[in-house]
Amino acid sequence: MDRRRFLYLLPLLALAACEKSAPPQSVVVYTSVDDVFARPVAERFQKQSGITVKLVPDTEETKSTGLVNRLIAEKARPVADVFWSGDPVRAAVLKAKGVSAPYRSPNAAGLPPQFSDAEGHWTALSARARIILYNKNLVPAGAEPKALADFLAPQWTGKTCLANPLFGTTSMHAAALFETLGDAKAREFFTGLRANGVKVLSSNGEVKRRVGDGEFAFGLTDTDDANEALKDGKPVGVIYPDADGAGTLLVPNAAVLIAGGPNAANGKRFVDFLLTAEVEQMLAESAAQMPLRAGVPVPAGVKRVEEIKALTVDYAKLGARLEELSRGFLKEWAGGQ
Repeated sequence: MDRRRFLYLLPLLALAACEKSAPPQSVVVYTSVDDVFARPVAERFQKQSGITVKLVPDTEETKSTGLVNRLIAEKARPVADVFWSGDPVRAAVLKAKGVSAPYRSPNAAGLPPQFSDAEGHWTALSARARIILYNKNLVPAGAEPKALADFLAPQWTGKTCLANPLFGTTSMHAAALFETLGDAKAREFFTGLRANGVKVLSSNGEVKRRVGDGEFAFGLTDTDDANEALKDGKPVGVIYPDADGAGTLLVPNAAVLIAGGPNAANGKRFVDFLLTAEVEQMLAESAAQMPLRAGVPVPAGVKRVEEIKALTVDYAKLGARLEELSRGFLKEWAGGQ
């Protein structure tokens, strides 16, 4: 080979060597969304982008809390690129701890801004609602619970349940009640629950199972759990509580970019994908979630956000409130059973 030809081929050989040695494209996503719903979304992104998704789910019992603590512990040397949270409160905690990075995705256009962080540390998508699931064999027609206050009614003593308020959406719901009712009335409500024999279960999924099986007349859980019970043919009904009062708590998903993540560019691409109408439709079909974006098709039986009277709450404030309650009142309350 003459010298001129060698010099011509040298850059091409070097490029080929780099491409051969370059690691495959990947993104690490921590998620508190149930794996059965999150994984198909991750697989769809992987197929469309060619980027391998390393999905790390949370446990059912420590939903959200476990991964948030892990992200905080990894702050100095992040492992995750994205946190796909099942609620915005954990996203607010991560922002306060300096774990998240601001990112304004072009795909956020069309999503209602009131559910997202004003500074771009999280962007909200599909929402669930906190509902009352009741067993039709135990609750007579016409006597269905209509409000959270019905958990305190004497006729339901020892017949109701909810998930541990230190974890998951129940913890967010507790923080929202303290924000909207004020400390005194919220403490009175939780004290009343304990006095009326409410049973604290390990998870929302356990509430779904035990109400569906007739062990409890009704319980507090999420719309995705209620949808599973209905699909399983359980004799249950769903109430959106306080429709004539303060309203029902909506729980949007939140897409969070992790500051200093090892695959930041791919993290942004995954966040962009989460915020598409395609993903909101997938979650509506698989988990009965309500799209926040207008015009996204939903299956029969899935409500739209505009059909529900939503409890007015500032999601950004709930993170600090939740941390305070988890160290104090809620920890004591949950430990008192």
